[in-house]
Amino acid sequence: MDTTGGKIYIGIGGWTFEPWRGVFYPEDLPHSKELAYASEHLTSIEINGTFYRSQTPATFRKWASEVPEGFVFSVKGPRFVTNRRVLKEAGDSIKWFFDTGVTELGEHLGPLLWQFAPTKKFNAADFGGFLELLPESFDGHKLRHVLEVRHDSFKTPEFTALLRGFNKAVVFTDHVNYPNIADITGDFVYARLQRGNDTIETAYPEKDIDAWAARLRAWAKGQAPDDLPRIEPSQKLKAGPRDVFAYVIHEGKVRAPAGAMALIERLALIERLSA
Repeated sequence: MDTTGGKIYIGIGGWTFEPWRGVFYPEDLPHSKELAYASEHLTSIEINGTFYRSQTPATFRKWASEVPEGFVFSVKGPRFVTNRRVLKEAGDSIKWFFDTGVTELGEHLGPLLWQFAPTKKFNAADFGGFLELLPESFDGHKLRHVLEVRHDSFKTPEFTALLRGFNKAVVFTDHVNYPNIADITGDFVYARLQRGNDTIETAYPEKDIDAWAARLRAWAKGQAPDDLPRIEPSQKLKAGPRDVFAYVIHEGKVRAPAGAMALIERLALIERLSA
């Protein structure tokens, strides 16, 4: 979705989930058509399966062939990289991950998400060493990286300054238990909206859909929403538009697709009214 600033991509985590049949997917839709169907209704999907198991170049090419122009995947890096005591020793695992063919997604490749365990604490030297290992490009493709940290020790200016120095983004988790860090540390913004509720048809109440639509639009224009917590609130932002990636992901996730579509519709409405 285009705005007066950067592009806003909105989606869900994965596309294979049996409870979505009859709720998001038509009951009679073949499983082989689920990705194509989801990509017609959303603008991005976060691939989580890569966290648990390796894929092949042929698989990445197949996924890319099933989605329309402009659709983007974000891809979660493998746990073998992030679930280790010494992160700066992950070089071989990072290389192995890229050798599995992730860049075969081509123009549909979005950010690479590196998710850390809730028990992983901040260590500046080790995280700095890890950031140095993340390639800026691979096989002719420019790469964008985002980190999801889930321990309160990361709520320090030392962490956000470190990310900013490497131009790497931090996930805004929108989570009850994990740190919610809205500082802009890279040239794009990534949000995982995890407070959804399956008792609500659109996962989030209408007023929250409105609020998130406004925040995503502000980020895309290069602004910082004034109602989200930042570690360095006085940090001056670089001028210019930013691409924004937002995923409705919550524990039950039955209503996640409806939440993502509601956000897409709300943003489209705002743009029509402001035109």
